[in-house]
Amino acid sequence: MAGGLVSAMWAFLILLILAPSGPLAEAKCKFPAIFNFGDSNSDTGGFWAAFPAQHGPFGMTYFKRLSGRASDGRLVIDFLAQALGLPFLSPYLRSIGSDFRHGANFATLASTVLLPNTSLFVSGISPFSLAIQLNQIKQLKAQALTSKKLGYLPSTSIFSDALYTIDIGQNDFTSNLKSIGSEEVKQSLSQVVNQISWTIKDLYDMGGRNFMVFNLAPVGCYPSFLTELSPSASDLDVYGCMISINNAVVDYNNMLNVALHQTREMLPDASIIYVDTHSVKLGLFQHPKDHGLRYGIKSCCGYGGGEHNFNQEVFCGNSKVINGQNVTAEACADPENYVSWDGIHATEAANKLITMAVLKDSYTNPPFNLSTLCH
Repeated sequence: MAGGLVSAMWAFLILLILAPSGPLAEAKCKFPAIFNFGDSNSDTGGFWAAFPAQHGPFGMTYFKRLSGRASDGRLVIDFLAQALGLPFLSPYLRSIGSDFRHGANFATLASTVLLPNTSLFVSGISPFSLAIQLNQIKQLKAQALTSKKLGYLPSTSIFSDALYTIDIGQNDFTSNLKSIGSEEVKQSLSQVVNQISWTIKDLYDMGGRNFMVFNLAPVGCYPSFLTELSPSASDLDVYGCMISINNAVVDYNNMLNVALHQTREMLPDASIIYVDTHSVKLGLFQHPKDHGLRYGIKSCCGYGGGEHNFNQEVFCGNSKVINGQNVTAEACADPENYVSWDGIHATEAANKLITMAVLKDSYTNPPFNLSTLCH
């Protein structure tokens, strides 16, 4: 009987994800809100609200317009919100049209866990690091506590009942990868995982009890790094991914898992879930056709064609004169067949598959089956 109930719940969540018109209001789940912290993998418009400049073809698949997301459509955080019957998360930095009654998204493109020591306009790293995002939710809670008319602010009870998601660290890993090499990068990553643990403790002190922390993707399979780093043939596996980089990613993920285990012991009444999206994404890159896709390490939106369709001089949607010719990095006509959208970020099709895997407990530690939390 119990197994049949779980199966029914899982089927219901799949229907929520696949529903073309967005989240269904009648879904009732344990979590009344999501507060998300992260980078471009989960940014629903924060960066482009702070620095308005995004242009097409981003958003072409689902939103049919620019949506502030680094994809052709929805992100994992969007699908997760839909599965829990919640609206898409409003970016905290967006001043027009935001509604925080069901949570907020503090993620911004190019964000790091550690405080950046350089300017956005020099290195491309966002000023909104994890510590800044933590201060932002503290400010949001303070406003909710002092406001007599809540309006579009969250209720004060939501902060203890919400799901807190953390999907950040990729830029800390990759920002100096080309110049100093993966071995030296690994030596600094203990600071990254410690900062994530400290952030969970701060959120716990604010009343948070439910946390999902996403691990790092197999960036050695990203078309951007495969093109920019020009790896030797001996550093490529049979799927065309960089062995050294992906090994370094595994080391980081193991470090993160251990750190979360230690944090879990310090906060025994908190649910701190390690989410292994790395394994899901690696499977998509290595065996795209097994998942209904066609291309693993080739960008949908890019320039140059070939195995990766990526050129570091002209990014998705941009135009530039190269060798005397004006060229444009254009989107493919079938992003639903690709894992990689622009060489760095996933397509909506890949994000949907990732979310469907995460909603089951096969990729979480400890096991955390979200399908049992909805009615």
